Formats: sequence, C-alpha cells, structure tokens
Amino acid sequence: MSLAPLIRIAHLHKHYDTGSEQRLAVLHDINLTIEQGEFVAIMGPSGSGKSTFLNILGCLDTPSQGDYYLDGRAVAGLDGNALARIRNQRIGFVFQGFNLLKRVTTINNIALPLLYAGMSKLARRRRALDLLGPLGLEAHAERTPSQLSGGQQQRVAIARALSTQPALILADEPTGNL
Repeated sequence: MSLAPLIRIAHLHKHYDTGSEQRLAVLHDINLTIEQGEFVAIMGPSGSGKSTFLNILGCLDTPSQGDYYLDGRAVAGLDGNALARIRNQRIGFVFQGFNLLKRVTTINNIALPLLYAGMSKLARRRRALDLLGPLGLEAHAERTPSQLSGGQQQRVAIARALSTQPALILADEPTGNL
C-alpha cells in the first residue's frame, strides 16, 4: 500500500479583488504533487506569487479555486481550529521576516509552537535546547531577537520551524540572511 502524497494541488488559482471590477490574478492553474520526504524549491521573480503559494500550502490563506490535499486530506472546508492544529502539528514555517516575538528570549521563541502543542514547560525547554546546539545558538538562549544578528535570528526561526518535528517545512527566502 502506498502512502498518499504529502501535498497534492490540482488546478489551484488565487486572485485578489482590487476594489474595482478587476481581479488581480496571482496564481493560475497550479498543479503539483510533493511526495513524503521530497525537497522542492519554488523559484521566481519578486511578485510572482511565491509567498502567496507558501501561505496557501501553510494553511494561512485559501485558494480562490482548486483543490489542496495535505496527507490525502482535503484542506478546503476545514474550520479554523482544524487548520490551527494542522499548522501546529504538521507544518513548520520559516517566514521571510522571521516573525520572532521581540520581547521573548531565543529559547522561548523556539519553544512557542510546543506550548500550543500542549507540551510541558520542561519538555519544551529540553527540545529547544536540543535545537540550539546544531545551529550554533547555545550562547544566545537567553537573548532577545534585538540582541541577535540577522543570520542568528534566521537560525532561531529555523529552529522554531523544526521544534514540532513537522512533516512539512515551508521556508520563504530561507537563506536570505545566512
């Protein structure tokens, strides 16, 4: 028995209403299958819809038309709580702007998804500490983002994305500051 693809996109479209009678088409008839364990890079010029597509894949936005299946499950029609569970349990995000909490330490930024997953404080701390070492951030565990370089902030964002051991990691401009 074969596993369902991690992601299957069929005839996906995304447009935005511009306030007039016109629509701004951002994504047009996207078809894509990503298997479990596969590494995929989505490339294109600035403004081509890459971030919009990643937001749809990450269940942060919805397509205007088309089908999106994650682990064989249709994403369309899921309520906000179900989407939040998917984002927390199945998807890790590395945002282009990192989206770190400015007044929160490195270790607590990394552990944040684990808090929402219901993990104990001690287990969250252990998991975050385990991620600090390989990324060269051990000495920065108690620093806030403003005390880190851009590359260090990006590594914190990567560690946070890895913290829940997700099936899918979405990274928008993942090497921009490294």
